[in-house]
Amino acid sequence: MDDVTRQRSKLIDVELDESIGRSTPDIEHERAVAIFDLIEENSFQPVNDDGNGPYKLKLSLVDSRLVFAVSREDGTEVVTHILSLTPFRRIVKDYFMICESYYEAIRTSSPSQIEAIDMGRRGLHNEGSQTLMDRLAGKLDVDFDTARRIFTLVCVLHWRG
Repeated sequence: MDDVTRQRSKLIDVELDESIGRSTPDIEHERAVAIFDLIEENSFQPVNDDGNGPYKLKLSLVDSRLVFAVSREDGTEVVTHILSLTPFRRIVKDYFMICESYYEAIRTSSPSQIEAIDMGRRGLHNEGSQTLMDRLAGKLDVDFDTARRIFTLVCVLHWRG
């Protein structure tokens, strides 16, 4: 992929629905880092919209569904995709539990215990990212790293205040 195509096949802005309240400092940190990392490096292309980006993404939850509202740099709407959250429920629930253990371990556990918990956390995060890629197939083309960062934001949407 050449540089021009790469610049057009990416996100330049990510917004989370305004109704999402603030949460704990750890979760707010995860949110800020995920958005920063996602904007810095991503591969994002609505299917059948070749080379017409860059794009903006607004993520929200509506009636227990995940909404991806994609627009162009000038705000022109491109597409909206709505995904059921059912395939993510177990993964997100398990991810929350292991994240709580991880944050507690950082304060009280040995480096080897922290590393073991973190390996489990990364494994669940990878599983959620792959599920997201599978659910977006045929709708939005994203690479695995982009899916990982978006999955973090999906978790943040659940992690309301």
